[in-house]
Amino acid sequence: MKWPASVLAGFIALATVVPALAHHGWSWTEDGFFQLEGIIRKIYVGNPHATLDVDVEGEIWRVELAPPAATIRAGFTEDTAKPGDEVIAIGNRSRDSTEKRMKAVRLTVNGKTYDVYPDRVPPA
Repeated sequence: MKWPASVLAGFIALATVVPALAHHGWSWTEDGFFQLEGIIRKIYVGNPHATLDVDVEGEIWRVELAPPAATIRAGFTEDTAKPGDEVIAIGNRSRDSTEKRMKAVRLTVNGKTYDVYPDRVPPA
């Protein structure tokens, strides 16, 4: 059976979109908010998401932020903080309890707060 080009193009488009949706969604996180406090070891503001590696009592946690444009729009850049700074991250922890990973909606560094996902920030 020969498939029309438009059907094949649709399958190809779907095959590339589904993994991106799985990665960019929140389905891998727990419901409810989680707070993490530690020392920044590494900062990355780039695609697909900005990230922080945070030392929490000797364990390194990966803190995912928003995509670069949204993270920068929130005021957080690679120059905002430096390794050695204390950070408080509020967001959602990974559903996999063995994984030291969370998706942050709010960061506080050097007394300044950055809402990288302002529509998801917990009520005060």
